[in-house]
Amino acid sequence: MTYEDILKELKSKHYRPIYYLMGEETYYIDLIAGFMEENLLSETEKEFNLTIMYGMDIDVAAIIHAAKRYPMMSEYQVVIVKEAQTVHNMEAFSYYLQKPMKSTILVICHKHGTLDKRKKLAADIEQNGVLFESKKLKDAQLPLFITSYLKNKNVEIDPKAALMLADFVGSELSRLTGELEKLMITLPVGQIRITPEQVEENTGISKDYNHFELRAALLEKDVWKANQIIKYFAETPKNNPVQVTLALLFGFFSNKAARSSKWL
Repeated sequence: MTYEDILKELKSKHYRPIYYLMGEETYYIDLIAGFMEENLLSETEKEFNLTIMYGMDIDVAAIIHAAKRYPMMSEYQVVIVKEAQTVHNMEAFSYYLQKPMKSTILVICHKHGTLDKRKKLAADIEQNGVLFESKKLKDAQLPLFITSYLKNKNVEIDPKAALMLADFVGSELSRLTGELEKLMITLPVGQIRITPEQVEENTGISKDYNHFELRAALLEKDVWKANQIIKYFAETPKNNPVQVTLALLFGFFSNKAARSSKWL
């Protein structure tokens, strides 16, 4: 299931006994867990039926004990386990999944890693609920993510502006969405399109001297422009760390070499 599928089910009030959210990309894990924390129970129901636990403070037995409680004056109770990657011997949780409580919605957030899908626990979770892996987006997918995120908020973005942001922020989606939210706030009244000029003004990225323009200069074999951009990077190392530039150059010439080898 995708995170969109999960949210669609939740909004239609189709709940599963367990949601195991795992992976390297924390953004989608936080998005799903946050939606469940805020929306599955009324404010009154939350007082007695919302439990939030942290992996560093508990063990598997504590999770099972919380999950086996009955809700009070509510159809469901919601139990959210954050930082579950620190819980030892999680495989023992299969015991609870033999007969999970239908009145409990258990959400386990396992960040910066995944379960071994070959083991029994993963199979038990998939049989009873949702096993969701939140994967890091590839750099090439970031402009589409930016465009889609803004479209859902009725805002457009210039393709060059999207590439500038993707290059500058990278694949950390929580930080990227934060930058997008700030840009939307700075839009003049009545304007619904983010331009390269606005990105430059509000983020510190230069619309003329950035990784997108460097790539274009290399493709066009414009030595003068490429050198100007590199010179700008050297003068502004805080906004243009050399590690990012080296990674871009490595990727550019690796792809160029791979394409050339096909014709040999």
